[in-house]
Amino acid sequence: MSKQPTATRAVQISPPNKHQLALMIWIAVFPTLTLINLAFGDWLGTLHPVVRTFVLVTVAVPIVIYGIMPCLHRLRARLMTRAAGS
Repeated sequence: MSKQPTATRAVQISPPNKHQLALMIWIAVFPTLTLINLAFGDWLGTLHPVVRTFVLVTVAVPIVIYGIMPCLHRLRARLMTRAAGS
C-alpha cells in the first residue's frame, strides 16, 4: 500500500513591517558592533573617530547584511509560519 503525500498548506509570509525590521536590525547590529569592539577595541581606540567609524562600518555591514539578517529573516518566517498554523 503506497502512502499518499501529505498536503502542505502554503503560508504566504509578508515582509517585516518597519517595527519588526528595526528590531531585527538592532538584534543584528548591537552584538556585531559589541564583538568587533571587544576584539579590536585597543587598536580601534588609537584611530581618529572618523577612521574608527569607517572601519567599524566596513566590517560590520557585510556581517550584518550577508550573515545575520538572512538568518533572522528565516527565523521570522519559521515563527510566522508556526503562528499561522496554530
